Amino acid sequence: MKFWCSTALVSSAQLPEVAHMLDEAGYHGALLSGGIIYPKDLRTPYPYPPHPDGRPSWVPETAWPDSWVLIGAMAAVTERLQFSNNVYIAPARPLLQVARQVATASVLSCGRVSLGLGAGWMREEFDLYGQDFDNRGPRLDEMIQALRELWLGGWVEWHGKYYEIPSLTMEPHPESRVPIYCGGHSEAAVKRAARYLRRLDRQGLHLEAAVHYIGKLNRRLAEYGREDDPFEIIIGLYEAPSVDLYQRAEEELGVTGMLCLPWAGTKPVSSGGPAGREEASERYRAAINRFAEQILSKC
Repeated sequence: MKFWCSTALVSSAQLPEVAHMLDEAGYHGALLSGGIIYPKDLRTPYPYPPHPDGRPSWVPETAWPDSWVLIGAMAAVTERLQFSNNVYIAPARPLLQVARQVATASVLSCGRVSLGLGAGWMREEFDLYGQDFDNRGPRLDEMIQALRELWLGGWVEWHGKYYEIPSLTMEPHPESRVPIYCGGHSEAAVKRAARYLRRLDRQGLHLEAAVHYIGKLNRRLAEYGREDDPFEIIIGLYEAPSVDLYQRAEEELGVTGMLCLPWAGTKPVSSGGPAGREEASERYRAAINRFAEQILSKC
C-alpha cells in the first residue's frame, strides 16, 4: 500500500518543510489540491455541497498555492517523495501552459511528478481563463492525448478537434514519461480513467461506498478490454485509520494507494511569528512520525 498525504489546508509557507518530514518518514507521495480562485459572486453550485445553499466546504480565504510552483519548492528539499494532484483542473488552463509547467516540474524533480487531472466544476474559473466550460470534458480527453505528444521532445505538434498546435519545440521535456491520472466523483471521471489512463483517485468514501465505486471502475475497464492492465486506485476513507482497514481495502478491493492526513484532529496551526511556526512544525512532525510508526510500518 502506498500512502499519499493530502496537503490541503496546510499553511502554504510550511508545505516544503512538511514535505521534507514526509520524505524522511517514508510516505510515498504528496497530493496537492489545485484550486484557482474563489469569486465573491460565486454562482456555480458545488457538486458535493455540505451546505444547503450549495457553498463549498472551504471558506473563501482558504489558500490554494499554485501546484507547480509548490512542487518545485517541495522537490528541492526531498529525495524520494512523489508529487501529484488531487486534482488539477487542466481544461481551465491553456494546453501549452499545462504542458510546459508539468514538463519543467518533472525535470526539476528528476521524474517524481505525475499529473492528476479533473474536469472541474466552477464555471467562473473557466470564464476568467478564457476557456470553454461547456466542452471541458471532451477537451480534457483530447488534452490527455495531446500532452503525451507535446512531452516527447524535439519537433512536436498536435492536430485535433479542440486543439491545433503547429510544429514546435518546447524544452525542457520530461526525461521519462509523465504518468497522467484522473480524479473525481462522477461517472465521466470513471469512464475517462478506464479508457485513457492508469490510475483513478477518489476521496471521501466509506468502505462500503468504495466497494460500489471500484465495482463501477472494474466494469468500465472490462468494457474497454483493460481488465488485465496494471491500474492504480487511490482512495481516501472516512473510517478511522487502522492497519486492518487498509489491509481490507488492498486485499478485497485492489486499492493500491491511500490518501491520508496524519495530523487530522491535532490542529498544528501557527499562532504567528517564529515561535508559533516552530511549534506548529513540531506538531506536524509528531503526527507524521506517529502515523508512520502505527500504520505505514505495518502495511
